[in-house]
Amino acid sequence: MGPVLDPVSPDPVMPQRVDVVVIGGGIVGSCTALFLARRGLSVALCEKGEIGGEQSSRNWGWCRTIGRDLREVPLALEALRLWPGMNALVEAETGFRAAGIAYLCDDAAELARYADWVRCAEDHCRDYQKVARILPSNALDQVAPGSTRHHAGALHAPADGYAEPQKAAPAIANAARRGGAKVLTHCAVRGLDLAAGRLAGVVTEKGRIACSAVVLAGGAWSRLFASTFGLDLPQLKVLSSVLRTDPVAGGPVGALWESHFGLRKRLDGGCTVASGHSTRVDIVPDSFRFFGKFLPALGHEWRSLRLRLGPRFAEEWRWERELGLDRETVFERVRVLDPAPEAALTEKALAAVKAVFPALQGATVAQHWAGLIDVTPDAVPVISPVDSLPGAFIATGFSGHGFGIGPGAGRLVAELVAGDKPVVDPTPFRLSRFFDGSKIVVEAGF
Repeated sequence: MGPVLDPVSPDPVMPQRVDVVVIGGGIVGSCTALFLARRGLSVALCEKGEIGGEQSSRNWGWCRTIGRDLREVPLALEALRLWPGMNALVEAETGFRAAGIAYLCDDAAELARYADWVRCAEDHCRDYQKVARILPSNALDQVAPGSTRHHAGALHAPADGYAEPQKAAPAIANAARRGGAKVLTHCAVRGLDLAAGRLAGVVTEKGRIACSAVVLAGGAWSRLFASTFGLDLPQLKVLSSVLRTDPVAGGPVGALWESHFGLRKRLDGGCTVASGHSTRVDIVPDSFRFFGKFLPALGHEWRSLRLRLGPRFAEEWRWERELGLDRETVFERVRVLDPAPEAALTEKALAAVKAVFPALQGATVAQHWAGLIDVTPDAVPVISPVDSLPGAFIATGFSGHGFGIGPGAGRLVAELVAGDKPVVDPTPFRLSRFFDGSKIVVEAGF
């Protein structure tokens, strides 16, 4: 069972026509709906389950600029400009706190690698000057007070922070509604309504909505939905397991990563804990379909990936045969992807947390959960128009970075849809990079 979400009540009446339909009510879809509504466009936000019900509520909650692929740094900076004002903008608690994020280094070689990343980020993006810094080992009490483990130093971004995943997307979707958007939960979109090869609307389980633009922000479902209009979107899923503890006094206030765990303090006084490295990947039909495109990423990340052939292969094979506009689809049958967590992995991470921070020895597990992260071959999102279908846009494949980047991504998508000057250069996020012969490059983010 996933984490408990703040509620979002659906609008009782589905509109017959809007300017834009946003498919997917996660953090990116909700932010897109908010920024489109603030531009005066009529919007329907369609979510097959609950707002934020999948990975947008199951992640670590980090809002970071450090460690990004360099192509993402400008967008991460824009998101970080927006996050501190989100509570005021949406008139609700998103949980954002600029408490800082630090990556603790086991040895001098790792510290040097992080220092190289900072130099590259500053060269790549002038606005990144002085956002991140390298802390020597004798200054780590600033970020890891009470640690019993020696670290060679840390990469620290004092203004980075975290928000509460169970609160953020619902708060943003509710704000989009107050701005004029229609929020439709338990309203799966079965496919696009095309007339003479042009977008005319969408067909939902509750009827048709006419529109002139659609944004696919379906997270882990985006690849399957894209296939309904003939787009072979290269995207796979990886499993991420997380636990939260009951409230516990002490421990670091900011968010920390080290080789054995990721850790952050929650608003309720507990901690969110996850493994620092290990990730499980289920082998599914798409694994073979996109093997060539994902081969560079597999070579880059093979130490942390654990491949498994299990029941999900047959399940996803059936999904492709359950699509159509005139019948119930898998989007209705599977309202929420709620995979079983790897509790042994997160328990091991919690044990490592307690060994490093004795102040957290009394932490008890309140809940385990897992989610499926949507990933692209280069671990960089797609935020792009679909060249083959005017009026269609995609915002997906955030590769575990979508929650923190969400506000910036939502603003960028809204600008692309509205034809406004984009806040950052969207070229690195173009969909066509996977089809125009461009070399797929996996950069040294972390």
